Formats: sequence, C-alpha cells, structure tokens
Amino acid sequence: MRTRVLLAALPFAILATAAGAKPAAPKAEIVRTSANPTAVISSTATVPPGSKLVWLSGATASPVDPAKPDDFGDTATQTRSILTKMKAQLEGMGLGMGDIVKMNVFLVGVPENGGKMDAPGMNGVFKTFFGTPEQPNKPTRTTVQVAALGRPTTLVEIEAVVAKAP
Repeated sequence: MRTRVLLAALPFAILATAAGAKPAAPKAEIVRTSANPTAVISSTATVPPGSKLVWLSGATASPVDPAKPDDFGDTATQTRSILTKMKAQLEGMGLGMGDIVKMNVFLVGVPENGGKMDAPGMNGVFKTFFGTPEQPNKPTRTTVQVAALGRPTTLVEIEAVVAKAP
C-alpha cells in the first residue's frame, strides 16, 4: 500500500518540477540536545542559516521597592526580576523565552553561603522560565561566580543570545 501511494505521487512531483515549481524545503528549526534529560540547560543548540539573531546585553535586577533603590533582594529575587524583564523585552520584539539559545550568568558570592554563589537560588527561578510544560525549550548556559558586579548589592547579571529560525 505504501509503495502505491508513493508511486501515485511521483507523476505529480515530476510534473511540478518540470513546470518549474520547486519542492517545498523542510522547515528550518533550532535543534537543542541535552546529555542529561533532567538537566536544567541544553548541551547544544544548533541555529540554522537565515535565523534572526539578537544579543541581549547583560541585565541586572530592578529594586524590589522603588523607594529603596539599593535593595535588589537575594539571588533568587534578582534572577526573577532579570528574567521577567527579559521576557517582556523579547515579547516586545515578537520573540519569547523559548527563543533564547545561549545565556551567560554571573553570580556574586553571598555571606549566607560562605561566600559562594547561590546557584540553587538562581536555578530554582531559572526552572520556572525554561523547561516547563508551557515553555519546554532550554538554552545552553554558562554560570560563573564573579568577585563583584556594578553595584555592591547586585548579585546577578544575565546576558543572552536569542535565535528565531526562518
């Protein structure tokens, strides 16, 4: 049965090609792989030629309370603020969080963690934006601890590369 269907379609394909029509190209898409299915990030992201690329500059959190301009909260609070702002920025460009293919996350160590970065605090929030049923894509990511960022109370800075396949 399968052979008959293919053979029946063959004359149409030959006629269409002879008439100058080109067969439809497969839709290009971004391919993400993960060495570990439970990982919070992708291992690779392959972006096809012709994709729209956008680089988001490093972003930091907004104050928790505008009346207290130096209070940005803890690592989790700052991560939520940054990712929420990124989401709004991307939506304004017709893109979404699922279009992020690469992130660089810079974390400052915190006293309550013995001077080490609060990766669990950042990852806890990260997992609410990526790899969810509503938004299953996960970007590739590098996370590093830095000595300091622009302000003494800034604990997180995140930059991203965004790609939208044609």
